[in-house]
Amino acid sequence: MTHDEDSPAKLDTGVPHTARIWNYLLGGKDNFAVDRAVGDQILVGQPALAENARLSRAFLVRAVTYLAGEAGVRQFLDIGTGLPTANNTHEVAQSVAPSSRIVYVDNDPLVLAHARALLTSKPEGRTNYVDANLYDTDLVLREAARTLDFTEPVAVLFMGVLGHVEDDSVAMGIVRKAMDAVPSGSYLAVCDATDATPEVVEAARLWNQSAALPYHLRSSERLAQFFEALELVEPGLVSVTKWRPEGDAEEIDQYGAVGRKP
Repeated sequence: MTHDEDSPAKLDTGVPHTARIWNYLLGGKDNFAVDRAVGDQILVGQPALAENARLSRAFLVRAVTYLAGEAGVRQFLDIGTGLPTANNTHEVAQSVAPSSRIVYVDNDPLVLAHARALLTSKPEGRTNYVDANLYDTDLVLREAARTLDFTEPVAVLFMGVLGHVEDDSVAMGIVRKAMDAVPSGSYLAVCDATDATPEVVEAARLWNQSAALPYHLRSSERLAQFFEALELVEPGLVSVTKWRPEGDAEEIDQYGAVGRKP
């Protein structure tokens, strides 16, 4: 269903949740004590995780800026949105192209409760929020079509969410169905953590002990499979800090890429 301002949000403040833990790591305030406890536990094992969260967010900003600017995309489908923070997809896209249309998708009650912050739009453009699980891709696409024109290019974003899908074939199926629904000239943008270092593997283990939604690390080779049949935008699949960076930054174990549907 699409966002309804009167929809009641059923919040369970006793169970840590991915979107709220990530919000805490990004320095946000939309989280509870149980989420902060998990975040703090993870930060003990990997103190750099909070900075890595911010660097991943910076990748989203650069990718959307590229898509709305150089690539000329005017429609964005952001699946697994998370809680509103600074530089949300619509803010970035509409700062470049005010007529951009953005659909956000998530199924966390707290994200739904804060969806108003995602529905602010330049008058020339439009935003909408779909309360749905990414596994129900048909529902996502059907509801998104209320706002987006699937005969025109769409940028489909999976930022830090495909790791929550354990099975590679299931994750691939979600991505393929989404990309099959959009026309030539559309784009896919993905970023996720990799299993490149023991520190990240340990952080994922701690996360999965406590968080309601487990996170499964993939190698960069497995992440590359999501871009099969797409044309990778330079510099390809790399550490998010090395994707069209504005300055010099060390590599981190979050990898990202943007690919174009030919």
